Amino acid sequence: MESCHRSVDQVDPLIVQIKTSLQDGQMVEVQFLILTFLSPTDILWLGATSRYWRALVSDPLLWKYFLLRDMPYWPSINHVTMPKLDIPLINEDKSTNDTREGADKEMDSRCDYMTAYLKGCPSCKQIWLPSHSAFEVVISLFQSLVPSAKPRYAMFGPGMEQLDVSLFGRLIHAQDILPRADTQHRQINGIGSGITFMFNNKHKFNILTLYTTNRAERERARFLQQWSSKNRLFTFEGTDDSGYPIYSPAPQVQQVCQVVDGFIYVANAEPGRGEGESEVAQIRAVLNFAKGSRPLLVLSCISHEEQEMVGATNLQTITDKKTARCRTPCVDMAKRLGLPQLVSPWMVQDTVATSLSGLLDGLSWLLRNSGVRLSGSQ
Repeated sequence: MESCHRSVDQVDPLIVQIKTSLQDGQMVEVQFLILTFLSPTDILWLGATSRYWRALVSDPLLWKYFLLRDMPYWPSINHVTMPKLDIPLINEDKSTNDTREGADKEMDSRCDYMTAYLKGCPSCKQIWLPSHSAFEVVISLFQSLVPSAKPRYAMFGPGMEQLDVSLFGRLIHAQDILPRADTQHRQINGIGSGITFMFNNKHKFNILTLYTTNRAERERARFLQQWSSKNRLFTFEGTDDSGYPIYSPAPQVQQVCQVVDGFIYVANAEPGRGEGESEVAQIRAVLNFAKGSRPLLVLSCISHEEQEMVGATNLQTITDKKTARCRTPCVDMAKRLGLPQLVSPWMVQDTVATSLSGLLDGLSWLLRNSGVRLSGSQ
């Protein structure tokens, strides 16, 4: 019964902060504090009510706060929506913050954090992206009725071999998610195979899987949790003047690169499992051998759904849910793989191997960027 008679100050620290600010006459600070608890969509609607609120909700510090808070939890990012801002996602030490304080204030006044947020936030994309005109809708309808060539994609990356659950193994048996259009397995010089799938029961596409080792070696490595440095896909050529590794694709991989319409890179998004500079060098190696600019889909993959809330028994655990995320954020993955420096279009999509969540969203982007017209897509 004692807890039922606690004061409001003890129940909600937010109310305490608001009351203190009001007592000090800091009305604007109170309004900003309340805005941080609204969704960005609600804030946009609020800004449409008057000039005063429009000016207040356009403050760059407010949208910088949203970027720092929400970017690590966006499920996807691409070459268009990636914020082109140098914002650290982790707190720096006090001395670093002190030396950068003046520069940060100057950058805040120049950067359009609001536009960066609206372009990148999945829930705000429909607000930012322009709608199709009636003419474009009709043209898209007719183009979707015209049969298009079956695109082919090369799938590779450490996430195909290091995860406890095989992403491609789940894919070929998930007929309810992505039906297979044939049962033929075309071997590519012992490196991998090609299987045709059907997207939305309408669009056929082929995936060529490329593995660095054979199946027996992969299963042994998973069991022992020891990954071999052996790689049949790439040859290490040394380092450049800056010390970065240089790789060249194996001859048979070069042939694949020249005939595919795009690439699917399966990255290991489980904590502490990145391969750093070698991943960047290998991605650029295959893109360099491709004919023209080819889209790159990065499936930022973990084996199982995140388990932060399993066994949560107290309010603090629930409140700190976001701080216990068990995967590399897709924004960090894009930076780790050096994607913002690429000329080719790219996308990073959070994916789970067991459920294949996020896979269809990534494939939809890849097909559209390969020239396939999907009905109802932006």
